Amino acid sequence: MLYHLHYLLVEYFSGFNVFRYITFRSAYALVTALLISFLVGPHFIRFLRRMQLGEEIREEGPASHQAKRGTPTMGGLLIITSILIPTLLWADLTNRYIQLVMIVTVWTGLIGFMDDYLKTVKKHSKGLVGRYKLAGQLSLGLALGLFIYFSPLAPEVGLGTEVPFLKGVVLPLGWLYIPLVVLVVTGTSNAVNLTDGLDGLAIGITSIVFVAFTGLAYVSGHSVFCEYLGITYLPGAGELTIYCSAVVGASLGFLWFNSHPAEIFMGDTGSLALGGALGTIAILLKKELLLIILGGVFVIESLSVILQVGSFKLRGRRIFKMAPLHHHFELLGWPESKIVTRFWILAILLAMVGLSTLKLR
Repeated sequence: MLYHLHYLLVEYFSGFNVFRYITFRSAYALVTALLISFLVGPHFIRFLRRMQLGEEIREEGPASHQAKRGTPTMGGLLIITSILIPTLLWADLTNRYIQLVMIVTVWTGLIGFMDDYLKTVKKHSKGLVGRYKLAGQLSLGLALGLFIYFSPLAPEVGLGTEVPFLKGVVLPLGWLYIPLVVLVVTGTSNAVNLTDGLDGLAIGITSIVFVAFTGLAYVSGHSVFCEYLGITYLPGAGELTIYCSAVVGASLGFLWFNSHPAEIFMGDTGSLALGGALGTIAILLKKELLLIILGGVFVIESLSVILQVGSFKLRGRRIFKMAPLHHHFELLGWPESKIVTRFWILAILLAMVGLSTLKLR
């Protein structure tokens, strides 16, 4: 909005030219998201408590989590608001990259909201039936895949994905790109959801991964940097820097209230929206394979669940004391804050490794 408004105001005051620069708008998108979180957060938490919209803790979970019963949930509404408003204010709203990632954020957020609503308001312990939730994610991935297939955002690049460590190599996929998009959107959305089990865990890792994608978005939309680094130049993709910065600001703002002991949980509303947005950013930037490294903690958490279920069905034995992996360490006696901090450290290391692939080519 402000980006478009500056064209009307710049003739009266040249200082409004600053709105043209992605770096300026990204910085203020982050600050705006933080301010929204800090100003709205306390009121929103009090509202949730007044409405008695608290988290229901599963009986089969770690015993220590029973003390968290009743903690306000559906904090994803605060996260999504803190992302969308700065994006609407500071981004170029005619940019297709921005339009797509905002649609995905709202879509996956609505799926999560329906799940949280059924659990907290309607008191349906299992929330939205799993197959309906999966159907919503798959249909979103299919719609996004078909759109990109028939209306590529970067026709000169084609339908493919960059291969990490190999300079200028894009793996052509043709129609197989559609199932890849479905897999990435659905898988990432569920991976963040699985990781959201300890105070500050998922939101902290999300902020770390999005910091990395903020840098990737900026260089991907800058022809000089792309030529120097040997990565795919995507005209217009630089606007995603504003969105990613807003996510970082919203995540840090939410972490203020979600750090141990948490005053609020994001619920599926937040975790599905953040995961869907993360997967979409990777798709739009042609960094689907790099996402495996940058979002490595999410991958590990998901694999722990897959291995646990597979092992139990095939051998009747469990690999971990409990899955996802963070619960395994809880049952080993690790304090919650130590698990979260160590997972953050791992996420930072993986982000650094992922970004280093830009030069290891």
